Amino acid sequence: MAGRIEDYALIGDMQTAALVCRDGTVDWLCLPRFDSQAIFAGLLGTEDHGFWRVGPAHAPEAGAPAATRRRYRGDSLVLESEWDTPQGTVRVTDFMPPRDGAPQVIRIVEGVSGRVPMRSALRMRFSYGRIVPWVHRRNGRLVGVAGPDSVWFDTDVLEAAGEEDDLTTFGQDLTTYTDFDVSEGDRFGFTLSWQPSHKEPPPLPEPEQALAATDDFWREWVALCTYHGPYREAVIRSLITLKALTYAPTGGIVAAPTTSLPEEIGGVRNWDYRYTWLRDAAITLSSLLRTGYREEARAWREWLLRAVAGDPENLQIMYGIAGERELGEAELDWLPGYENSAPVRVGNGAAHQLQLDVYGETIEALHLAHMTGLSRNDYASQLQLKLISYLENHWNQPDEGIWEVRGPRRHFVHSKVMAWVAVDRTIKLVESGDAEGPLERWRELRDDIHRDVCEKGYDPERNTFTQSYGSQELDASLLLIPQVGFLPPDDKRVIGTIEAIQRELSTPDGFILRYPTHPGEDNVDGLAGDEGAFLACSFWMADDLAMIGRVEEARQLFEKLLSLRNDLGLLAEEWDSKHQRQVGNFPQAFSHVPLIDTALRLTASGAYGG
Repeated sequence: MAGRIEDYALIGDMQTAALVCRDGTVDWLCLPRFDSQAIFAGLLGTEDHGFWRVGPAHAPEAGAPAATRRRYRGDSLVLESEWDTPQGTVRVTDFMPPRDGAPQVIRIVEGVSGRVPMRSALRMRFSYGRIVPWVHRRNGRLVGVAGPDSVWFDTDVLEAAGEEDDLTTFGQDLTTYTDFDVSEGDRFGFTLSWQPSHKEPPPLPEPEQALAATDDFWREWVALCTYHGPYREAVIRSLITLKALTYAPTGGIVAAPTTSLPEEIGGVRNWDYRYTWLRDAAITLSSLLRTGYREEARAWREWLLRAVAGDPENLQIMYGIAGERELGEAELDWLPGYENSAPVRVGNGAAHQLQLDVYGETIEALHLAHMTGLSRNDYASQLQLKLISYLENHWNQPDEGIWEVRGPRRHFVHSKVMAWVAVDRTIKLVESGDAEGPLERWRELRDDIHRDVCEKGYDPERNTFTQSYGSQELDASLLLIPQVGFLPPDDKRVIGTIEAIQRELSTPDGFILRYPTHPGEDNVDGLAGDEGAFLACSFWMADDLAMIGRVEEARQLFEKLLSLRNDLGLLAEEWDSKHQRQVGNFPQAFSHVPLIDTALRLTASGAYGG
């Protein structure tokens, strides 16, 4: 059975990622890319769907013991887990070296004290747990093959014990076991390497050299960070997580490395997040630029220009990590889902929704890149002008909005506000002399959108903006109104909206829901069930509280949010207040980005304790 979502650690190589549970089990790994089929899908099913556990040997009826303690090694993505056992203490170091050839998952077992019996249990299942590969030895190496994929298993335990020692490595129940003892000072490496099955075997791994190179990579990357405030530990861990979610060959950033981790345990709100949302990537670019990571920001801008190239009128809300447009959604009916949360989905049918806010987020990101001196790109300016030409004729249409509702389209206030942002930032581009355009017409358009929102999206009796025109519902995306400059923070309508959202969308423990999910004709998203508090919205609330002068309250909320992180500093998409646990895909870029932004805002305001 899979662990709780917060029981997992992330390791990755900037092209894919694995989740490692507290008991030493890799329950999720897609190879060779984030969006490839999983070879370990136990996270969404059972051990029959694939896993790889390395840890102290145990009786089957006892279950695998959780590590006594674990941590990332310094500011890196190298995971260290330690078990204290009656026989002694053992450490397992898990990591994926930045890719230079075949993708690898490397696990180094080290004896700390005593002599501890250990076991590696490897059950490869290709195609999300559906296909049992042909596992055999080839030139002394173990390989699993199915169709286009091959996965190679290497360990120097075999060198110590003799390659043909059947008591050391053996197959049973379609699983490969390696039993060995580790004494103080021993170090044994285990490596999984992926290779197209028609190619020659990947080179023999060198775990110790790979570990040193991985340590060096992260040390050098973290040294570029320009933030040195009081929340540096949380900011650095979030930045490392965002870097891990970046697909290095293209600069695309996935929303999360997982699919179908539920927003409600046992519910149907299960989506595939292994793609690049323009919205998520745009706000990620903002955080990277503000903390010194210009190269990642430049790579994302180049990804955007390639993805949208030639067809800005049909801007998608998300793309594949290499810019793919077709992300057809399907259900994997052989997987029961995380804690029986079905269906399990791959692909994402929301890719072709109309979400007008993404025009604003994209143009805001390009504007920020321009304002912070990122090297000029003439096509970026041309793209911005083309996007505005589209918005001129479509901003007043209903859409599916920021939350990708699967109910009827509506005139969402946040979408209109972000259309205003798009026009406003483009006007600034023209005013700077770096582009040409009909300034007077666009200024009039900016005023028209502003007037429309204030007349149709504001409820004067309750003194709050509403989710959509004519609706009585609230929406946490309204918290962004002062942050994007649509209205100043001291405007009574802004303060009224913040206070209304605090009143009506707060959970009992003080976190913020995206919007009401009650049944009936006002059910905006067209889905059954409920969801947790959306962590990004709670960070937005902390930002707004700081902006309206309630700085101490903002700090308290922010530090309460930090306490929701798991022991390794990672956040999923949402928080289940009823069961006090993380829910949704994990780790989630859209949670870690606003964490960084709020830390920067509170640091600038001096709002921190200690």
